[in-house]
Amino acid sequence: MALRETDPPEVGGYRIEDRLGSGGMGVVYLARSASGRRLALKVVHAQYADDDEFRTRFRREVAAARQVSGAFTAPVVDADADAPRPWMATLYIPGEDLGTHVRRHGPLPLPKVRELAAGLAEALRDIHRAGMVHRDLKPANVMLAEDGPRVIDFGISRATEFAAQEVLTQTGRVMGTPPYMSPEQFSSPQDVGPAADVFSLGSVVAYAATGHGPFDSPSPYETAVRVVDGDAELDDVPPELLPFIRLCLEKHPKSRPTPDELLLLLRDGHVPEPRPLPTPAAEETRPVRRPKRRRRLWLATALGAALLTAVTATTVAVTGGDETAPGDLPTGWQAWHKSSKDPSVDKEPVGPSNPFNRCAATGRSLVCAGDDVMATRFALADGRNTWARPIDETADDLGASTGGTIIAAHSGRVYVYGADDRPIGHDGMSLTRYTVQALEAESGKVIWKTVTGDGPAASEPGTDSIAIPAGVVATYGDESQYYALLGADDGKVRWKRPLPDPDEQPCMLRGAAGHAYLICTLYTGSDITGTSVTQLAPTTGRPSWTVKAKGGDLDLVGQTDGRLVLVGWTGNHRTVTLINAKSHVLTTVRLSPAQPEEASVHLVDRTLYFILEGGSVRAVDPSTGRQLWKTDSTVERSSRPTASGTRLYLASPSGRLAAIDLRTGKVVATSPGRDDGTLLDTPSYVNAPPVLVGDALYVAYGRRSVYTVDVRDL
Repeated sequence: MALRETDPPEVGGYRIEDRLGSGGMGVVYLARSASGRRLALKVVHAQYADDDEFRTRFRREVAAARQVSGAFTAPVVDADADAPRPWMATLYIPGEDLGTHVRRHGPLPLPKVRELAAGLAEALRDIHRAGMVHRDLKPANVMLAEDGPRVIDFGISRATEFAAQEVLTQTGRVMGTPPYMSPEQFSSPQDVGPAADVFSLGSVVAYAATGHGPFDSPSPYETAVRVVDGDAELDDVPPELLPFIRLCLEKHPKSRPTPDELLLLLRDGHVPEPRPLPTPAAEETRPVRRPKRRRRLWLATALGAALLTAVTATTVAVTGGDETAPGDLPTGWQAWHKSSKDPSVDKEPVGPSNPFNRCAATGRSLVCAGDDVMATRFALADGRNTWARPIDETADDLGASTGGTIIAAHSGRVYVYGADDRPIGHDGMSLTRYTVQALEAESGKVIWKTVTGDGPAASEPGTDSIAIPAGVVATYGDESQYYALLGADDGKVRWKRPLPDPDEQPCMLRGAAGHAYLICTLYTGSDITGTSVTQLAPTTGRPSWTVKAKGGDLDLVGQTDGRLVLVGWTGNHRTVTLINAKSHVLTTVRLSPAQPEEASVHLVDRTLYFILEGGSVRAVDPSTGRQLWKTDSTVERSSRPTASGTRLYLASPSGRLAAIDLRTGKVVATSPGRDDGTLLDTPSYVNAPPVLVGDALYVAYGRRSVYTVDVRDL
């Protein structure tokens, strides 16, 4: 990589010869000492240089890094924490990093993966003996040297912990790369210890064996949810490696083996009996996934012969069940169909008339909302409806709302909203107080409840509320004149920012890939001239960047391959607008053929689906605009689709279900409706997307009802 004019000729007396790369923390140069020894010299970005706390941590971590032997790492040669821009020099390790090698040449053969696993376990053993935790073990930090793998970039990991700019928790101060981080790095970063590196080791070894990480997802937010609350995708892993990787990827840190135990497993094929988990009193207070009991595992080929079929839910608010592996069913699962109890507080409840509009799975719970239900819980296994809450908790409910929705659900909790109506005077008028709430999915207990607006000018926070790792971004204020971040742990307002005047510039809150966006219509006089897309900084709410696009009717439908995808909502769909989330370059892609105006548009994984009310489905590649296939799903008034690794699932308000082959568009299975004639035949009803947990598919239908099927039996 060629040097730039701004690169220094030397740093700390070491001559700079080449630029090896750059990242979020600094620039890495190839340097040479006076004796001719080649070094990898990392110069920290200026933004960290002004942070005294960073310098103190940097100094301490460099001292610790010097204690690591260097047999399995890149030993520290020199460093200066007091330089205008702190730097550290390690011995240069020639060769490719693991990520580059796999991208160029494909997954490693099994013997090489075993050697890699052993070498990384030895490296972690050395690092942990020195009292360090790497915290960012990933393919890019593993060098494939001639004498075995070497772990790099471990000397600065803890120093940058409190200077990181990427927001992955409520405070925005967690170090790591989401697909290779451990659950505790998301849920309890202050408690991260050596076991976090073991979890990352399992992800890295899985990547080396398959070419993809076990928790890969287009969105950092969805990746975090999968790491904390989901199951690893290991269907391509050789059976001989499954015991090793599964042990590393245990959700609870105390269930994971030490590096010494991993080396014993690789050598002899067995490990000691598992250590007991902490008692409930010692568990973290944040709801986390309860791990499966760790069993004694053996490397014998016969025990690892069965591979799991990986399936993942793609709906934003949906996560996999805590006790379910990909290709499996929730513990104790049986086919069921249930209706929710009526949570109405009216003296004369009207009774339900609509399907749920959103359901989500977390832990052992399926939580649904809509039709005046704030949230109700079904057990994933047998459908027991254990609790239900109305959207209006007041006894003198005047509302006839069909509102309610799931904003997001993960880590055993669900975010919803409430709308309490209070009568004023005797003319039938009422005021509404809107709230966003966090509930325990298992019990329905309110964790926190925050008022977002109170009065006739306040707006419902449901459809415009966006879940990001730091909490919920929602409209705020008695006139909905702000947008605000409600912290994930306590619901307190972390920041609030004014919205543009809706008469001059109407805006919508939208979410994609763990970020919140403001999508605004631009006017020149009375003419609509364009749409502005603004990413909101999660730590402040201020604009991180803004891109203006032609066309004043664009809406954000999601992100794929690092690009935001926007489509128009009036007229035939002739183009798709793509915005690179890093470079902010805007591209307009022409659709071939154009798609009908009346189609609903959904981005699922890397594909746009245009769905007509009569059941027609068209799959389009957003990067080329080319129609991949067209089919008649036989499902009228379909929900948003849900995808597994091979199929697309659609459901109607009456519960009719269709499974479509993702590659060919062929309808491979259908299931008849189940509403028993109780659902009114009106096109206004929109039912929840199906929820996929392993091989169990949950379908909302009819009047506040849900049924579940094993997709292998369709």
